[in-house]
Amino acid sequence: MIILGIDPGTAITGYGVLEFKGNSYKPVDYNCLRTGPELSLDLRLKNLYQEINRIIAKYQPQYMAVEELFFNKNVRTALAVGHARGVALLAGANAGIPVAEYTPLQVKQAVTGYGKADKQQVQFMVKTLLSLPEVPKPDDVADALAVAICHAHWSSSPGGFLR
Repeated sequence: MIILGIDPGTAITGYGVLEFKGNSYKPVDYNCLRTGPELSLDLRLKNLYQEINRIIAKYQPQYMAVEELFFNKNVRTALAVGHARGVALLAGANAGIPVAEYTPLQVKQAVTGYGKADKQQVQFMVKTLLSLPEVPKPDDVADALAVAICHAHWSSSPGGFLR
């Protein structure tokens, strides 16, 4: 199965495309989408939407996994991430791809086995599980890959993701 993982943000949206077969992961592509602060919010969101659609068209994922919004003390940041999440969810829905959403705790649990793992532990496990030469940068890319790994983990377990 091909899974597109998304770590949404208006400035940087990380994405990771994984092939999951049996119990093995193969990274297909991973990077980040950047939008400039000189653009208005509507144009930033439009750019994100177009780029996510381009990735979907190129890799034809069977599933999309998006990180849920965690509580953030900075309301402005939380709203911006919420806008980017909405764009990603819309792109998946318009493409007819089942979209799963996972909390940061679920992602950490699936990738490291410990729901309160720190960012470095998650990044190390992403690198290890995908046999990458180094931790993907920026952090948003490693997080997107972790979300895709999480989906593979939960969808392959009994009672996993069905849609």
